[in-house]
Amino acid sequence: MTNKTLGLEDAELASLLSQLNITYRVYHHPPLHDCQEADRLKLVRSGQRTKSLFLRDNYGKRHFLLITGAQASVDLKALSRQLKVSRLGFASSQRLLRYLGVAPGHVSLLALVKDPERAVQLLIDRELWQGECLQCHPLDNRTTWVLSLQDIECLLAYWRRPLELLTVPKLVTGS
Repeated sequence: MTNKTLGLEDAELASLLSQLNITYRVYHHPPLHDCQEADRLKLVRSGQRTKSLFLRDNYGKRHFLLITGAQASVDLKALSRQLKVSRLGFASSQRLLRYLGVAPGHVSLLALVKDPERAVQLLIDRELWQGECLQCHPLDNRTTWVLSLQDIECLLAYWRRPLELLTVPKLVTGS
């Protein structure tokens, strides 16, 4: 295990955002392991709710963090074709810990702070980028930070990561 998975807590992430003059709203709540738990608790928070999916290709050579809407059902087969990668699937919790230093239920785009090698490619659903702010866990699923899109762009630039927006193919649900 590398040192990128050790020692960086939300206070250190808050310090980084402060250094970059990034402001955010903070909400404390019971642990949220998935979007359904937030639904059951009927939490009221500003910003767009998000779902963070940690994916890998069939060979485990490429890793992706897909940020999409909380209610989205992503068509992974169509996304694989769109990205020209072999069979996207969900990465294991061991890979999540190795690449982003967090456990399932704690992942958000803020976990990229633990990927200085940029081994994980960030993909953001274009639909989310139509709003003003996004909700993110700051490495802890008992807290939600709400950041403006402009501040997310600033943070990504600091990490030297491109803002990669794409139209995410969704599964069609029956009526």
